[in-house]
Amino acid sequence: MHKKIIRRELMNEDSHHFSIHPLLQRIYRSRGVKLDTELQHSLESLLSYDALKDIQKAVDILFDALQSQKQILIVGDFDADGATSTAVAIRALRSFGAEKVDYLVPNRFAFGYGLTPELVDVARQFKPELIVTVDNGIANHAGVIRAKELGMKVLITDHHLPAETLPPADAIVNPNQPGCPFKSKNIAGVGVIFYVMLAFRRYLQDNDWFKKQNIPEPNLSRLLDIVALGTVADVVSLDYNNRILVQQGLKRIRKNFCIPGITALLEIGNRSHERLVASDLGFVVAPRLNAAGRLDDMSLGIECLITDDLSVARTIASQLHQFNEERRVIEQDMQEQALHYLKKLEPSHEKLPRGICLFEEEWHQGVIGILASRLKDRFHRPVIAFALSNESELKGSARSIPGVHIRDALAHIATKHPNLIHKFGGHAMAAGLTLPRASFEKFSYEFDQIISSQLKAEDCHQSWLSDGELLDEEISLEIASILREGGPWGQSFPEPLFDGVFKVFEQRLLAGKHLKMTVGKGDKILDAIAFNVDLSKWPNYRAEYVKMVYRLDINEFRGKCKLQFIVEHMEA
Repeated sequence: MHKKIIRRELMNEDSHHFSIHPLLQRIYRSRGVKLDTELQHSLESLLSYDALKDIQKAVDILFDALQSQKQILIVGDFDADGATSTAVAIRALRSFGAEKVDYLVPNRFAFGYGLTPELVDVARQFKPELIVTVDNGIANHAGVIRAKELGMKVLITDHHLPAETLPPADAIVNPNQPGCPFKSKNIAGVGVIFYVMLAFRRYLQDNDWFKKQNIPEPNLSRLLDIVALGTVADVVSLDYNNRILVQQGLKRIRKNFCIPGITALLEIGNRSHERLVASDLGFVVAPRLNAAGRLDDMSLGIECLITDDLSVARTIASQLHQFNEERRVIEQDMQEQALHYLKKLEPSHEKLPRGICLFEEEWHQGVIGILASRLKDRFHRPVIAFALSNESELKGSARSIPGVHIRDALAHIATKHPNLIHKFGGHAMAAGLTLPRASFEKFSYEFDQIISSQLKAEDCHQSWLSDGELLDEEISLEIASILREGGPWGQSFPEPLFDGVFKVFEQRLLAGKHLKMTVGKGDKILDAIAFNVDLSKWPNYRAEYVKMVYRLDINEFRGKCKLQFIVEHMEA
């Protein structure tokens, strides 16, 4: 599949000149940064919680529960954002003096997503007087109604997009609900509950709660390591507010001021906390945390995040690591089946549907999201992978590409064909749904139709957006270090990618699938590595020169730092 390399356009040269390296200046400008204040990641620059709709209602409800020591139940979600959100809520409330705080996270295989009526019935065993949802709830009308019938108050904190109507909760804090002026619509669920706890702590301070209760006043910046993890793991757009949350969390982790659970997960992933970057949270910590919710029960991941005992955290991290290894094997098998099916359609890339739907009876419910994501990356089009929910129902996990709002696409189908989808929810880039097993073919056709109306054929060919070619003197350890420190990089604020042509001196396979190379440009000889290469094309010993899209990386080995290229794409 041919992939085009497009170089980023620079913003107007008359934009503000930052007092930083010219290369970094250029990179920031191309990502829309106009003011040097946007490079200051201080907590003082965070948006105020005052702009969140219903925030005072939420605080009043929480204060009533705290004052009377009512039973509070946090209802989370089974992904890393849900787990980190739950951990932030529990740690904050306990530090405020709440003595009856527990949590419940739905098992994805038994209940599905969010505060369902069935989950509320399970919640009764905790005898909650207040349910606080984190990273869910905005689409759970029936569950909220059931909770209210049983005499429970419900506070929803969420970031997902609402339906036409809102559930009848006592308060809803969600920047994406109608009429909420909070500017960061990209905030993750963990960010929303963190903001709620900031507002609640201020209220308690103003009412001398901590003095009266003889409780040390908690410093909520101690939770920022967890907030950073959840924000990166949920792949939300790193707007300025999210970059502050992530950068502040990374700073804490680098100084080893982090919870035992994150320390243990970094240890088992062989990552040094001193040199941690955002992508380490996304590719090392989050997958192990997510593996609990994918293969078993996210309670294990939450326990890892709420324990203050490092030895307990290490034991749990070891179990999570094992789950992640199992998940990799399952995912690899599912990917092979999916690719085998798609290859029948794909002698020509044009024959693939613009919107891909796939289903196999034996596929694992907990892994379909990763499968959809991998296929979306490979074929550059929206993908929904389905697994059996029960004998008559399918559960689907959808992933999209920029330019196609996947939840809106599902809403369009649901409006046009009212009985085709049982339920759905999500946001622009990811969504979940259930539908009757008998409707799979019909839904697949309708999904392809709606996506085809939004995507042209050329949109389905992935392009590499490059920050241009580096000068010989810019290919250095110093520049790699400047770029590493210039983040946090992530969704919608991508890590710098460069392109160029290099002479190939050496190629060899590592672990049977990664290509290690020695390449040269000018008088520089450099190490490069391309992960998971197409073995039908590489190694290619006839290739004297290679055109690469790459990022600069620092390889640390036995205390020594060496520059290397991480190759994202290459052509002989």
